[in-house]
Amino acid sequence: MLENLNQLVKENVQDAIVNNSDVPNEQNEAAISAASGSIVDAIKQHLSSGNLSSLVDAFKGGNAEGSSVAQDATTGFTEKLAGMGINLESAKNIAASVIPSIVGKFVNKTNDPNDSSFDIQDVISKISGPDGKFQLSDITDLFSGGKEGEAGGGVVDKLKGLFS
Repeated sequence: MLENLNQLVKENVQDAIVNNSDVPNEQNEAAISAASGSIVDAIKQHLSSGNLSSLVDAFKGGNAEGSSVAQDATTGFTEKLAGMGINLESAKNIAASVIPSIVGKFVNKTNDPNDSSFDIQDVISKISGPDGKFQLSDITDLFSGGKEGEAGGGVVDKLKGLFS
């Protein structure tokens, strides 16, 4: 999944990163990794904080580019670029031009049944860790009222142990 996300970033950052004089050529790969890492970090942050409604909003395909996930990833990418020594204004411009569209494409790919390069369950599993404590059904059950006959707290209990 991370390799596919890195590839998606590479396919969409030619002008913003690779051909940008504000990003030294020797930092192109690091900047590409920082972009994909920022998207993963934003998703992790939303999962671990229990902010599932924003995650669902982003992944149901409505306005992924304007979602709080995209905004958080943009902020994180800006900080990573600035940490690489790139001028803060340039970092903001690069992040704003790259991250929202990549998040949109990422969400479109996860929602496309004909595209197996990104599976939302795989994304959630990779981000939540190898023990499989979190499943996509946890999100959908939360917003559909849960499984019949199940007491509350299932999602919250699973979230508590996600990033320990």
